[in-house]
Amino acid sequence: MGAQIRVYRQRIRSVSATKKITRAMELMAAARVVKAQQAVRESTPYARAITRAVSAVATFSNEDHVLTTEKEKVTRAAVVIITSDRGLAGAYSSSVLKESERLIARLREEGKEAIPYLLGRKAVGYYKFRGRESAAEWTGNSEKPTFETAREIGERLVGDFLLDTESEGGVDEVHIVYSRFVSMVTQEPEVIRLLPLEIVEGTEPPAEGELFPLYEFEPSVEEVLDALLPKYVTSRLFNCMLQAAASELAARQRAMKSATDNAEELVKKYTRLANQARQAEITQEISEIVGGASALAESK
Repeated sequence: MGAQIRVYRQRIRSVSATKKITRAMELMAAARVVKAQQAVRESTPYARAITRAVSAVATFSNEDHVLTTEKEKVTRAAVVIITSDRGLAGAYSSSVLKESERLIARLREEGKEAIPYLLGRKAVGYYKFRGRESAAEWTGNSEKPTFETAREIGERLVGDFLLDTESEGGVDEVHIVYSRFVSMVTQEPEVIRLLPLEIVEGTEPPAEGELFPLYEFEPSVEEVLDALLPKYVTSRLFNCMLQAAASELAARQRAMKSATDNAEELVKKYTRLANQARQAEITQEISEIVGGASALAESK
């Protein structure tokens, strides 16, 4: 009986120590997610504005720019997968990877070869474990994305997009799979097509009888697009990375809170079992004393 009580007390100490760790991680994630949300709020208006600007230039000009023109034959599509560097975030990374698998399956059905570009150690590990190859990998700052990293990735994507597909191994499309931050309790895996640029957010041509907006370009439409499009790619990609970071931290806070609550329930359970075992031990000791006393009384 005493050995059983020691086991319960050891389990209580072990679970209590784990609870302290999960509680600390929960508080850290809660503090960081506030800054991550602020970064998303600050970057989203700029990403939307530059997307509208580039869409307007592409729509209301006669310039056929390589980054805005649909290719006649699409054979290779880049798939940028944004996951976390660390675990303990519930189903955050796995949901993004599942969404990427659905996208890749759809691309293959359309006769396109999917070329993965991986962000985060979880995506890298997922592909290495399955023996799959990727075009590029970036790790180390999933919780705190930097604009420099977004620029580096954007330059690589634009460079590969501009390469010839057949002779130089380029890509015809660029898709991004990430987790969009909706709220502290909701983060949704989402797929967007980054290139070629899709016309979005109210940039449809005017209806019949209306006039097209008048734009003047200096020095030329092509040079304006050459300057705007890399900024568009970088800003849109950076916003996706920030959304993913906020989603990761929110998922980690929720997962750690659940782990802390479970630890508290286990402590209560083991405490109750230890008390029951101790009570049974005391009852047994009393019974033995009473029995011994009765035996002595009878012997006299």
